[in-house]
Amino acid sequence: MEEVGVVTETDGVTAKVVVKKKGACDGCNVKGTCEPTEKGMEIEAVNTIQAQPGQTVRVSIGAYTYLKSSMIAYGMPLVFFIGGAILGKNIGEKHLVGYNSDLVAAVAGFAALILSLLLIKLISGRAATKEEYKPYIEEIIDL
Repeated sequence: MEEVGVVTETDGVTAKVVVKKKGACDGCNVKGTCEPTEKGMEIEAVNTIQAQPGQTVRVSIGAYTYLKSSMIAYGMPLVFFIGGAILGKNIGEKHLVGYNSDLVAAVAGFAALILSLLLIKLISGRAATKEEYKPYIEEIIDL
């Protein structure tokens, strides 16, 4: 994934880059990754090419990192929800005979979904500190 933006400030090996806000930003589930400003969305990127404030740059995130993040953000809740519903259905039929097994399946599915969202929050907090998961400035487009 690539975006074009303008460097607003630098701090050692990182830089803050403002990219134009897109329509997809409104429905984004990962709003903690960037900060909205009047000019656009501000992201923190690794600045190995020493871009300076005011320069227009191309910011990228690796395909593997993008795919892995997408699978965690969207795939993990789905798997947890389905797995929780199946597990709840089995438990409801075998051990909770007096209760409706479909209701037990729904409750277990939603409980597993909430657990997955908490795990994602934990994982994203840890990933935010690792440089390999941060976007990086690929090139300077305009001086």
